[in-house]
Amino acid sequence: MNKQVATFGGGCFWCIEAIVQRLEGVTEVISGYSGGATTNPNYRAISTGNTGHAEVVQVTFDSDIISYEDLITIFMTSHDPTTPDRQGADRGTQYRSIILYHDAKQKQTVDMVLKSLKSSFPNSIVTEVAPLEAFYNAEIYHQNYFNSNSTAGYCRVVIDPKIKKIREKYADKLKKEMMD
Repeated sequence: MNKQVATFGGGCFWCIEAIVQRLEGVTEVISGYSGGATTNPNYRAISTGNTGHAEVVQVTFDSDIISYEDLITIFMTSHDPTTPDRQGADRGTQYRSIILYHDAKQKQTVDMVLKSLKSSFPNSIVTEVAPLEAFYNAEIYHQNYFNSNSTAGYCRVVIDPKIKKIREKYADKLKKEMMD
């Protein structure tokens, strides 16, 4: 196994978590907070929009099975990277589109993928790209949220359509047990 870690956010971490959990080669997904200056933030503090942190996921993956480039491409096409500080009804800096790279090679890959996707969107990509400085796990009730609460209203209305889109567009990248 060629274990690597990626960190990114695109609105509510429940959505991104549910999508990347379904990808072949992804071994762990942790919802959390990153990109700001506050030490050890919690959900209540994040919700104010004053911590500088975004809701993000930290993804452990086997790059022999799924590449960092593929993860970034799927992430970028699973949310709207052209709306600053907003995804759907979620508004605030904590919901911004952000990719936090772990090293120079990841930064180079992010730049390449964003450049290649530029023409895929009608508006300019506003995804923040920054080095990962710190990652803080979200509270336990935020972890594995969709899989534990798939019948909840938010999951059915917001997350289900995103998963459907990913199933249609990236079926060849999905874990077989996650196809249903």
